[in-house]
Amino acid sequence: MEHSFGGPIGTLIAGLGMGAFYAALIWINTLLGVFLTPFFIVPLTWVQDAIQAKKAARS
Repeated sequence: MEHSFGGPIGTLIAGLGMGAFYAALIWINTLLGVFLTPFFIVPLTWVQDAIQAKKAARS
């Protein structure tokens, strides 16, 4: 006997699965943003400090 999840129950199961998938996708993207942003911001502050030091040395 073949079992398939069709009809309203299948729609609910698929909806729950897709909801969990998108919740996990949002969660991992949030974590990546929180943890990877400093790797880009900190070196940019070093560059800004070097530019400001160069300007201060000129004047």
